[in-house]
Amino acid sequence: MFQQLPMYQRVGSSAFKKDLSNTLKLAAHLGFPERDFKSVHVAGTNGKGSSSHMIASVLQEAGYNVGLYTSPHLKDYRERIRINGSYISEEAVIDFIQNNKTFFEAENLSFFEMSVGMAFWYFAKEKVDIAVVEVGMGGRLDSTNIIIPEVSLITNIGKDHTQFLGTTLPEIAGEKAGIIKENVPVIISEKHPETQEVFIKTAEERNAAIVFAEELKAPVHLSTDLLGSYQEKNIKGVRAVIRQLISQGWKISEEHLREGLKNVRKNTNLRGRWDILQEFPKVICDTAHNSDGLKYVFNQLEDETFEHLHFVFGVVNDKDLDEVLPIFPKRATYYFCKPDVPRGLEAEKLMVKSIEFGLLGKVFNSVGEAYAAAIKAAGTKDLIFCGGSNFTVAEII
Repeated sequence: MFQQLPMYQRVGSSAFKKDLSNTLKLAAHLGFPERDFKSVHVAGTNGKGSSSHMIASVLQEAGYNVGLYTSPHLKDYRERIRINGSYISEEAVIDFIQNNKTFFEAENLSFFEMSVGMAFWYFAKEKVDIAVVEVGMGGRLDSTNIIIPEVSLITNIGKDHTQFLGTTLPEIAGEKAGIIKENVPVIISEKHPETQEVFIKTAEERNAAIVFAEELKAPVHLSTDLLGSYQEKNIKGVRAVIRQLISQGWKISEEHLREGLKNVRKNTNLRGRWDILQEFPKVICDTAHNSDGLKYVFNQLEDETFEHLHFVFGVVNDKDLDEVLPIFPKRATYYFCKPDVPRGLEAEKLMVKSIEFGLLGKVFNSVGEAYAAAIKAAGTKDLIFCGGSNFTVAEII
């Protein structure tokens, strides 16, 4: 899967397919497994991963057999496909590829198309009660967009993957709104003046009930074990999704909601969201990589107490640095590095561009070397932050 066929996560735009025809062919080849289980569909620029894990955790607390499909993975491909927090087995991955390899090659399927097919096949085979399915990118033309869910959730809308999804917020919202299905209710986590009309119009066209989560009155304060103040917005959307499922007959109590939110890490094995690796010096990893996500993370950093900030920093080569670098803290020592994937941006190029924005530091040959140097240089009262890309975080974790 990794070597013979393209994978957007590693190689970028050459792997992107703006078409659902291959996914529909694959679904037919597999016997339409996506029709054999209920689902929740989650899209958005930021927050869709955390929200997907939260919903899955709540449903697990309610006693359901819950599938979870997310992307990208950090360390192990099997992170993408889970049931009740347990990864798909290596044997199941091998069987799926061996049994369908001829079809994959004949149809020239992409890595993501194969992965989505595998997830749906596995969830059907294991008879999950419900699967939480996270969109890979966009929504309208994403391979996951062949499901007819119980409810759809669209989280935050920001500028990311603009070369595919559009350069304005309404354009990007239009792509995300593509997951809104006929007569399927949709929850919008955050109400934004530039995007709300796009969602309202699409929902009306498809006779889909629409709810803006932040308009709902929250009866009690809900908290989660996922750290970061930005999770408060995700919780509102998740609570609205659970409320919708309850109205459709799913047996989920307030206690299930509370316990599910408190035990997301334990129930789903999520990593990389404000992930504290150690203390003295404190080391934090976060996978935020676009301007909206980074703003939330850097606001959270301001609440931390430390003597000096060390920043292990690596990005991919299609990142809009002019958009994100102005947000980065200038009072920090940067350790520039290249994630070990074909899409990784050369550390020297990252440093040269960063200097334009007053971000100073040194270049290292690898993420590992950069991290080791930061650990060596940091005092016990310092803070080391690692981020810029999922791949940078993955290598450190």
